[in-house]
Amino acid sequence: MAEKVQGPASYFPSIERKYGRPIEDWQAVVRSAPGYGAGAKHSELVTLLKDEHGLGHGHANAVVAYTLAQDK
Repeated sequence: MAEKVQGPASYFPSIERKYGRPIEDWQAVVRSAPGYGAGAKHSELVTLLKDEHGLGHGHANAVVAYTLAQDK
């Protein structure tokens, strides 16, 4: 039996359905944000996804958290 996905990745199927783009696209948006990798703040990246791309807070937070964790 497959292990249940937990944490930010558990949001990915609904994010992809709701916004019509794969998670990799959203991660590319986060990674291309001004200052990414040079101390960009989690909250600023969440705001970018919400304000410029229309993601809900929980969805934006999940994408940013997952992306930042991957890039540590």
